[in-house]
Amino acid sequence: MNAPEPEGPIALICGAGSLPLAVADLLEKRGRKVALFPIFGTARTEDYAGRPHTFLRIVQIGKLKSALRAAGCREVVLIGSLTRPAFWRMRFDWDALKAVPKLSAGFRGGDDHLLRAVAKLFEQEGFILRGAHEVAPQILVPKGTLASRQPLDSDREDIAFGLDYLSTAGRFDIGQAVVVARRHILAVEAAEGTDGMLARVADMRASGRVRSRGGVLVKAPKPQQDRRIDLPSIGPTTIEGAARAGLTGIAVVADETIMAEPSSLAGAADRAAIFVIGIKPGEYA
Repeated sequence: MNAPEPEGPIALICGAGSLPLAVADLLEKRGRKVALFPIFGTARTEDYAGRPHTFLRIVQIGKLKSALRAAGCREVVLIGSLTRPAFWRMRFDWDALKAVPKLSAGFRGGDDHLLRAVAKLFEQEGFILRGAHEVAPQILVPKGTLASRQPLDSDREDIAFGLDYLSTAGRFDIGQAVVVARRHILAVEAAEGTDGMLARVADMRASGRVRSRGGVLVKAPKPQQDRRIDLPSIGPTTIEGAARAGLTGIAVVADETIMAEPSSLAGAADRAAIFVIGIKPGEYA
């Protein structure tokens, strides 16, 4: 038998993008109460107008704990994109100051290392950390193509090449995405994120530094990654960025990639004339 869900509302700590509110809507349709905690400076104020919410700064740990307990929340979901802040510019409250040794150790590694440190802080306070895909599995990319266009054999070779690279680089906590064209890596995701990486590829093509045509955006979680807090994601803006970069398609790991605005994804891909496919690891090996 499945364990019963904890009582009380579920807390969504919201970064940027449309995904936090989309997940909130899915949970509320299931009859689950939701408490929204958007991050100041990251989530857009206008997106939360008309909905009960509490804006917090990223290191207001004491205020967040008090707010979670006042709302009766035991389960917490970290969701939405978040720009990694500069450690020296963060304004700590007292509880955050006490956690500085743990947080500073997290800052000395990659994103996955930092997120694990944050996750431990929640768990040590008795909260249950959930992945967005655990509470709303509808947001996961399924296996198979999501739009009309199908990948060619050359695309499949690029996908396999990209997944092989990400499996290796992921052990060093380096990015979740790569652009491959004719088995040649054009760009690797860095601190700028997927959208920034795609903009780089578009600039390189516009300037003539990249002359090859086509290419595939490949995204996959890092091998050691905590799936609850940082799964790769795609959405209509990813489609638009891939089209501007001159790519022929997008390939992601099925059931381990989140899709923002799934109802718009296929239409956006068809308008851009690119494929979007969810595959299982090893499928194109």
